[in-house]
Amino acid sequence: MGQAREAAPVEADQTQITCSRTFAAWLAQHRVSLAFSSYQSGQLFLVGQFGNENLSFHQRNFVRAMGLAPRGDELYLASLNQIWRFANVLGPDERANGHFDRLYVPRTAFVTGDVDAHEIAVEASGRIVFVNTKFSCLATISHRHSFKPVWKPKFISRLAAEDRCHLNGLALEDGRVRYVTAVSATDVVDGWREHRVGGGLLIRVDDHEVIADGFSMPHSPRVHGGWIWMLDSARGYLVRVDPVTGAKEDVAFCPGFLRGLSIHAGHAVVTLSLPRHLSFNGMPIDDEIARRGGTPWCGVQIIKLATGDVVEWIRLEGAIRELFDVAVLPGTTCPMAAPESGADLSSLLTIEAPDGVLG
Repeated sequence: MGQAREAAPVEADQTQITCSRTFAAWLAQHRVSLAFSSYQSGQLFLVGQFGNENLSFHQRNFVRAMGLAPRGDELYLASLNQIWRFANVLGPDERANGHFDRLYVPRTAFVTGDVDAHEIAVEASGRIVFVNTKFSCLATISHRHSFKPVWKPKFISRLAAEDRCHLNGLALEDGRVRYVTAVSATDVVDGWREHRVGGGLLIRVDDHEVIADGFSMPHSPRVHGGWIWMLDSARGYLVRVDPVTGAKEDVAFCPGFLRGLSIHAGHAVVTLSLPRHLSFNGMPIDDEIARRGGTPWCGVQIIKLATGDVVEWIRLEGAIRELFDVAVLPGTTCPMAAPESGADLSSLLTIEAPDGVLG
């Protein structure tokens, strides 16, 4: 976890992290930190900076860590069997271990079972909505059952644990879930795998309208500045879509399979993953990387929206090969998180101030 430098050999069970030289300065300038997840390694990473532009990489283990949703002093995480709610327990002038200005503690775990939860959001009403990929629908928390479905694409004939279209991403607009991405419009078990190239859809939730199609494994729609920004993952492109006409435009190419997008102050923050089977064979990104003379990346890249230039980056080499989501944490310098269990959690006791004088 340092500045860009020549990489030493990495053991198979280890991960080396390198960053662009001015990455810490970018975080300090924008007064933000980052969170990103790796479902492959089952880890949540919190990235911040402290003193003299030193970087902090704090990580905790959560099995199949997937979608992230920051909301004020809270952070939500989708994992294998749970939707986790973390709460920051530090006040504005408090620090944990001397320099951490946020300490996220797991306070609630909503047990869903393995529904292959992907992206997650918290609407203005407080309703938690997650992409239930296994059942091809959007769902919310149930206090009695594994989940409560709230929407499904009109081409999905019924709810079944079959991952029929690989619904995977969602976007908020005006405090409500408004758009989703799916890899295909198929209605048979695992049908999306035959349509990974060119079969992807961007769908408006309110009326089921397909806003744009022809994507290759799209992910992570986000509404910003009058556009819908999203990832055309199997092509390796950050794209923007006109929500009225459906016209789409390539903004930037990244040499990795893209999942996870957060937009802040004119910049897109995206996660990149390496190919699962040595190469992106059969995907357009394979030829594009070769044409550009590059190699696939695992990491995070920050892209200036106005130019499409990559201005900062984190690169992971070694055991961690795949990332999923990324979130910008505004107003945070250096965050950390408590574990889901164990002695560190058992001894981390905090008290909420009483409403009045105790009798």
